[in-house]
Amino acid sequence: MKPARAIEESLIDRLARPFQIFAAHKLSGAVLLLAATVVAVAWANSPWAGFYHHWLQAELSFSVGPFGLSKSVSHWIADGLMGIFFFVVGLEIKRELLAGELANPRKAALPVIAAVGGMVVPALVYFAFNGNGEFARGWGIPMATDIAFALGILAVFPVPVSLKIFLTALAIVDDIGAIIVVAIFYADAIAAGSLLIGALLLGVSVAANVIGVRNPIIYFLIGCAIWLAFSKSGVHATLAGVLMAFTIPARTIINAQQLHDRTRTLLKQLRDTGLPADRRLLTSRQHHIVLSMEQLTDHAAAPLQQLEHALMPFVTFAILPLFALTNAGVSLDSEALSLLAEPMSLGIILGLVVGKPLGIWLFAWAGVKLRVAELPKGINLLHVASVGCLAGVGFTMSLFIATLAFEEVALVDAAKTAVLAGSLLATLIGSVLLLLTARSVPEGA
Repeated sequence: MKPARAIEESLIDRLARPFQIFAAHKLSGAVLLLAATVVAVAWANSPWAGFYHHWLQAELSFSVGPFGLSKSVSHWIADGLMGIFFFVVGLEIKRELLAGELANPRKAALPVIAAVGGMVVPALVYFAFNGNGEFARGWGIPMATDIAFALGILAVFPVPVSLKIFLTALAIVDDIGAIIVVAIFYADAIAAGSLLIGALLLGVSVAANVIGVRNPIIYFLIGCAIWLAFSKSGVHATLAGVLMAFTIPARTIINAQQLHDRTRTLLKQLRDTGLPADRRLLTSRQHHIVLSMEQLTDHAAAPLQQLEHALMPFVTFAILPLFALTNAGVSLDSEALSLLAEPMSLGIILGLVVGKPLGIWLFAWAGVKLRVAELPKGINLLHVASVGCLAGVGFTMSLFIATLAFEEVALVDAAKTAVLAGSLLATLIGSVLLLLTARSVPEGA
């Protein structure tokens, strides 16, 4: 049998190859986030800073007949595009609960316990500096973890695979906590009518799942309506993305054995028709078989995984960098830097740099000692401390909560500056600890 000929690449394929290689790299998302942050900070401290802030406040309006919605560019990104981000987060959470690290209660115990500590202790550290007054609302800022940045940094070091899995599971639980905090503590005055409409539409989406609807367009239309209802309800619109994700079907139409058997049958039929030697147009019979194979692979994948796979590049390479570009642009003049010594800023910085790793380590240690959880094979509590520092990289999630916690521009900017400083310190400390621990266990252990 002659070996299959290599697929000949077109000119556009060759031109796109470097970008595809970059996109496939495990550090690509973190690199883009970092680049967007650097551009934002440089832009906001350049002679063109006025234009930076002006275009973020520009109004964009959409209307259909008597219905319309008008928001600034920054609000469209924070409420609209970040809604897609939280939808993908919801898909990840559902996948992990059904078939991932959170599906096994014994395996899930340690990251769940550690994540709780990583949320409670930073909030207590913040309250130690800001127990009352206008700054008290910022307690949710140091609770968050930027999963893309944290995993991107961890990927640089030769650490056990089990440590990467632990950080992923911990960050997923952390996301759940952040979503709950946003929904309960950072909601505006509730408009019961709009909230009820949103809840009814969620019921429609659940019903669509139950009766077997798998077309993503149907869920997209329902999701848009839910987002609009939530945006009018006083509950932050991004919560609609998370709730919508939990209604997406997570079952396949056929199982793995059926896929194997039917694929073999179709491949045999394709061979029997006589395969063309070049790339000429297929016959009607061959085209029908190819379409059947395409439908077969579609039936073998759950809509949840298909949507997550389709949206992840958009979130990683567009939404999150754009969010960083529009939210990390803070002034670094002497007045702004002097605010880092203020109680609010100290609460955020120390919450991320000290509270986050301390809470994760203490709760993990207690869970292991009380035998309600066990350390994954190949890692020890020093590894947990290193990962705890990386979890202190709040970045995009902390920036997001900062925009919800305060209304005054000066307070928001001060909080953002503290988040950037805390995240940078957490990165440096975590990296040093990982350098000290990475060689204690072989990579892939």
